[in-house]
Amino acid sequence: MWQNYLFPATVQEALEMLAAHGGQARIIAGGTDLVLQSQRGQCAATVMVDITRIPGLDAIEERDGYITIGCQVTHARIAASPLIRQKAEVLALACGSVGGPQTRNVGTLVGNVVNALPAADGAVALFALEAEVEVADADGRRWLPIAEMYAGVGECTIDPCVQMVAAVRFRPLSDGWASAYQRLANRKALALPILNTAVVVGLEEGVCSEVRIAVGPVAPTPFRAREAEAALAGQPPTPEAVVRAARLAAEAANPRDSVLRGSRDYRKAMVEVLVRRALTEAVTKAMP
Repeated sequence: MWQNYLFPATVQEALEMLAAHGGQARIIAGGTDLVLQSQRGQCAATVMVDITRIPGLDAIEERDGYITIGCQVTHARIAASPLIRQKAEVLALACGSVGGPQTRNVGTLVGNVVNALPAADGAVALFALEAEVEVADADGRRWLPIAEMYAGVGECTIDPCVQMVAAVRFRPLSDGWASAYQRLANRKALALPILNTAVVVGLEEGVCSEVRIAVGPVAPTPFRAREAEAALAGQPPTPEAVVRAARLAAEAANPRDSVLRGSRDYRKAMVEVLVRRALTEAVTKAMP
């Protein structure tokens, strides 16, 4: 466990604290994963830099054409946010599926992303929303596509010794756009997903102007079913077209056999089911 616990007053001060401890410090906000990792000896840090007292990192707001969510914002706040429920419902549904009430009230969406697990509910939804993350380090702040955060299962490209993620952002869904979230698990709460699927659909004059399909965990990172998306783009979203897209998503998925999540064949079959359901739901919502 850690030997020192620090409270920076600004993002810059947090970065300075990380740098001052030469790889032995880590950022903590909710800590629902980091505390367990420390207890299990999976995190070598001896110093925790608690960012929960830094002002301005707890906002959910719409500005400059984006919805921005600060790194202190919990899953529970996102799930309950009227703004998110109206303009990015898929994220509200995903965050509302994480763990139980205790976890959702403490754990943060950004922490979910930084853990870089391919089944993380919030992260899969953010892939469908084509989100960006704001990375802060000694060189300043910059926005990166969320996919650039992931290098493999549990491998984040952000260096936790010298960098932090300050916020995430994405374009709000406007009229003619809708989203849906489907999750398969052994029970409805406090269970890791066997599969989860996030879908965003835009309709214009009866055809799909854009389709985004994210699935996890069927690859080392949250997976975008690009062939399935392309098959629907520019086409009327008929039941037959939706079924074909779902089949393409299942064919592209590459889950592995898992004692906890089931066989590869079962999970590929369930990808088709979940994608079909999510697409059907999103299309129905997007129609005038």
